Amino acid sequence: MDDLKLAALMCSKICHDLISPVGALANGLEVLAEDDDPEMRQHAMTLLETSAAQAAAKLKFARLAYGSSGSKGTEIDLREAEVAVRELLGGGKINIQWDAPAAPFNKDVVKVLVNLAHTACDTIPRGGDLKVTVASGNTGGSVSLTATGPRAKLADETRAGLDGGVASDDLDVRTVVPWICGVLAREFGQGIDVSVEKETVKFSFTFSA
Repeated sequence: MDDLKLAALMCSKICHDLISPVGALANGLEVLAEDDDPEMRQHAMTLLETSAAQAAAKLKFARLAYGSSGSKGTEIDLREAEVAVRELLGGGKINIQWDAPAAPFNKDVVKVLVNLAHTACDTIPRGGDLKVTVASGNTGGSVSLTATGPRAKLADETRAGLDGGVASDDLDVRTVVPWICGVLAREFGQGIDVSVEKETVKFSFTFSA
């Protein structure tokens, strides 16, 4: 894929994620500027605080998931990944169970992990549980993410992106992140395994040390 097209798609993805909280910030500031009612001003302040926190969480996640965070080295601490995922989903309907060592891992492994966490949450739009498990040893390790919730479903385009079944020239903002996950995972020698059963969607991959 042309590097400029990929960069444009990722910019579109980030803008799409940020437009809602940034728009809410603008609305809150407008209320503060034009309304003297104490109750409305308090509501506006709450909106500003919530929206600022959401925007900050989305930016932190984007830096880790899509950017060159950790570029001074080749590893990122999994504690940073956990914080980014929890803040992104904070206050939502998904309960996160995080079972991973507090240790540095290959930064591409971490990128796949956090992007799959986001993808897994999209499979349970009504809420539920997300279990993240990371195991490692001398020769490598494994990552599994299990999303469980009412009417859990994996979109066909998401599966195609993970499997590399979408031509690079046909990528859009919905498939570019799964596609990148699949590309990075296959660089470890293994693709991403996906299974869907009743109300559970599971993603897993292995990596070399």
